[in-house]
Amino acid sequence: MTIQQQIEEIFLKEPIPAETLEKMEEYRKKGYSIPDERLIKRPSHIQGIKEAGIVNTAVLDEVCRQVHEGMSTQEIDDIVASYTKEQGCICAPYQFEGYPKSVCTSINDEVCHGIPSRHRKLHKGDIVNVDCTTIKNGYFADASRMICIGEVSPERKRLVEETKKCLEVGLAVAKPWNTVGDIGYAIANYAHGLGYSVVRELGGHGVGIEFHEDPFVSHIAKAHTGMLLVPGMVFTIEPMINAGKAGVLMDPYNGWTISTVDGKDSAQWEYTILITETGNEILTY
Repeated sequence: MTIQQQIEEIFLKEPIPAETLEKMEEYRKKGYSIPDERLIKRPSHIQGIKEAGIVNTAVLDEVCRQVHEGMSTQEIDDIVASYTKEQGCICAPYQFEGYPKSVCTSINDEVCHGIPSRHRKLHKGDIVNVDCTTIKNGYFADASRMICIGEVSPERKRLVEETKKCLEVGLAVAKPWNTVGDIGYAIANYAHGLGYSVVRELGGHGVGIEFHEDPFVSHIAKAHTGMLLVPGMVFTIEPMINAGKAGVLMDPYNGWTISTVDGKDSAQWEYTILITETGNEILTY
């Protein structure tokens, strides 16, 4: 039996608790959008995702330990690829839909999907997002961090710090029987209050058994809208906050890197979380 077949079999062996199904039905009758039962991870799935998350967090820790002014973004990719392989795991981004590297490195005005290169150096004052996804035994865990290279400007430091707070305010409302929209509303309300804008086109996503699953987690939404949050759901919260306008554009040459339309800075932090009976649990950060 393959790993994927084992993962599929768990859906049959470990059913959703009856009380959870009953409560889901109550909310469905009230008009809420209810997740497909396959989006509710079973205990064995959750254990597998947690194990992938431990490695994913360790990879990012290793990058943070080694990163320095003057190194290339390809060196970051080398660290991620080597460390992940040493742990017997797989870098999920590599060759995903043709993506050529093992990690994403997005600098300053790059919102996401920056492609590592030996020609792209880190300079004092840069801010860089390192976005890492690890596969272990068929399970996925996904997170990203902002790293300041040397002494950065007060404006960049504030953007990095407040973007993390955006993630934290979203995390605070990611509770069972709230909705995905509650997360986006909390994040956007906080970011807009600081004079920042929130990227609309990109957002968080379900993760665990596949790289990208439902639900799409918008970081700008109306409260009490979108999919109901049910214990067992696993997804990312990863707000992309811009210092200037919300608009973004894709690099026409590499077809991956997304940057701010006005050239102003952007920052992003990402956690993979599990919705529990009482709140949530961070699985990788």
